[in-house]
Amino acid sequence: MAELILRADGLEVGLRPHAGGAFTHFVDLAGPQPVDLFRRALQGSEDPLDSAGFPLVPFCNRVRNGRFTFRGREVRLPPNLPGQKHPLHGQGWRSAWHVLEAGEDFAQIEFNHKAGDWPWTYHSRMSVLIENGGLEVVLSCRNLSEEVMPCGLGLHPYFPCDAETVLDTGVTEVWTIDDEIMPVQKAPATGRYALNDRRVCGQDLDNGYEGWSGEAVLRWPNRGRGLKMTSKAPRFQLYSPKEGGLIVAEPVTNANAALNHPEDEWEALGLFLLEPGQRAMLTARFEVFDL
Repeated sequence: MAELILRADGLEVGLRPHAGGAFTHFVDLAGPQPVDLFRRALQGSEDPLDSAGFPLVPFCNRVRNGRFTFRGREVRLPPNLPGQKHPLHGQGWRSAWHVLEAGEDFAQIEFNHKAGDWPWTYHSRMSVLIENGGLEVVLSCRNLSEEVMPCGLGLHPYFPCDAETVLDTGVTEVWTIDDEIMPVQKAPATGRYALNDRRVCGQDLDNGYEGWSGEAVLRWPNRGRGLKMTSKAPRFQLYSPKEGGLIVAEPVTNANAALNHPEDEWEALGLFLLEPGQRAMLTARFEVFDL
């Protein structure tokens, strides 16, 4: 299936709906040389993990051992990543999406899930728009089942980084993790977990944050560009592998492994409890600026 290419305001975005609704690139073409704002997808691969980013639906991050209980029902989810026993990121990123609408600077795609291992039927849409010097993404999920469905939403953009790349964002607490990247406890977001004016590349972090300000700024001094990400999502997830080269900075609604907590904690941990026909939404904007 063909890649969708959107262009406007000196920006270009690529989207591959059939491969998890993933982005292939987000690039600034306004200067003398193109500047990649998202990590460019690996040529020849259609795996979303090799992409420039992808949507997370109907939950973000992991479910411990693929099991949780909701209103007396035990749900068992199969692993969806080789070498990982804890399934992650829901079904959307491992499924084909379909194009509803596509134009020069706008596209809308959809994914329909029928009840199976995830025992609820739902419909998800993602709209992508280049406007006013930035990229706006709106992700939604509607419960089409006849019973309440838990739901979380997020976006998983990959960003290039080098030794000079700086991340600046406001957070209050961090979830520490074990050797399986599962959350252990909340702690103050200080010291090695602080994210204010942080040189962020190669930091060996893979943590969820609470109390996010809703704004994160990335600066690439060596390339003369910056990017401001804004969202009303209440949480922030950061992946900065120790080998460097890329980071993932995610606006997310739910905490990692929220489905494994007691049900009375779910809403506080960012899970929507969607009644039949009800919809959840997440919006994020990525605005480019010169340094």
